[in-house]
Amino acid sequence: MVNPKDYLEMGLRFHGHKCPAMPMGLRTGAAVMNALGVGRTGDSTLLTLVELGDDHCATCFADGVQVITGCTFGKGNIQKLGYGKWGVSLIDKKTRRAVRAIPKAAVMMENKHGEFIEMRMGGTPPTQVPEHISQPLVEKIMSAPQEQLLDVGPVTTTPVDTPKHLWDVFICDGCGEFVIEAYGRIKGAQKLCIPCHEQVKG
Repeated sequence: MVNPKDYLEMGLRFHGHKCPAMPMGLRTGAAVMNALGVGRTGDSTLLTLVELGDDHCATCFADGVQVITGCTFGKGNIQKLGYGKWGVSLIDKKTRRAVRAIPKAAVMMENKHGEFIEMRMGGTPPTQVPEHISQPLVEKIMSAPQEQLLDVGPVTTTPVDTPKHLWDVFICDGCGEFVIEAYGRIKGAQKLCIPCHEQVKG
């Protein structure tokens, strides 16, 4: 069983500040991993789908999910779906088993009240929220029983596409930088990266 408390210190270092959202990501990530019976991945055998958007509150959640699952944007095995929600689906690509978990609405609504959210909505950067305000929120999320915190769905099976890495490259005739071939653009006799091609177009 994956214990989210084992990843709290790493999550705080990676994330850079204390808030309730990153620990909630740890808890949700642990729940889907334990439901599937998998450990943290060092490669791309797992795929995580997070339902966050780009511009709303509590997107810090994704850092907790990345830290505990090992699914990262660098490895390309985590995707944002843009639903504006905090659901997480974890897929084991080897077995094609999948499970989804989401923080309970009442818990998320409770986190929208209190000094922390008032300061954040008032423009205070999260790194400047005093510890005596942020630490109890972290502790509350990390110590709550899973059944009070999360709704975890059944394990299902799902089709999985596993795209292959692209290895073919070229050097851009415009800027001289290294580019993946499939992202290149042709302009006359020149082979260009996308930014150089856009400049030529402009």
